Amino acid sequence: MNDEYYLVEGEEKKGPYTFNELTQMDLDIHTEVITPLSDKPQYASELPEFNYYFEAQGVYFPTMDNLASLGKRLSAFIIDYFGIYIIVSNVAVRTGWVVLPLDYTFGKPVPASMLIMSASVVAIFLLYKTICEATNLKGSVGKKLFKLIVVDIDGQRLSLPRSLLRNLGVILSLTIWIPFLSVFFSEHRQEWYDSLAKTYVITTV
Repeated sequence: MNDEYYLVEGEEKKGPYTFNELTQMDLDIHTEVITPLSDKPQYASELPEFNYYFEAQGVYFPTMDNLASLGKRLSAFIIDYFGIYIIVSNVAVRTGWVVLPLDYTFGKPVPASMLIMSASVVAIFLLYKTICEATNLKGSVGKKLFKLIVVDIDGQRLSLPRSLLRNLGVILSLTIWIPFLSVFFSEHRQEWYDSLAKTYVITTV
């Protein structure tokens, strides 16, 4: 047979199996497989023929074909940020938590109430994105609208610390007004904070 696959578990070699038989098993990304083309065990996640199997399990490996475009990333960001801004500012003003000056004009010292508002929006935006990307959603509402998710190199959802690290970078980019610029210099369309956290934004369609 030229369609013989084997599973390797420790020192034990199991099989042979056809490709269809393997896809009926509970494979994970670290399952070691010997393929018809090689006698050397490889992780199932390294074999392109299993990509569709893993995608059906919600695991999307970053490839040059599915890396998200800047346009989609920027659109998702705008929806998320301004959605949070509108919700937080309305709640804060209506409840009296923050009182905004009616006579403020550009050039005057920024009132404390406006600084509180800005800090509140940023803090809630950070919390929102960190939680969304560390759950099975793998992304915020804006990203879901554009079929985007954030994953690690193994196509898995981010751990909470990794998600927090990534989104602290997002906030830092906002404060120095250079969001999205570093994507132009990245082979894998990563922002500098994606490179730092070893994360990827990919499209699922």
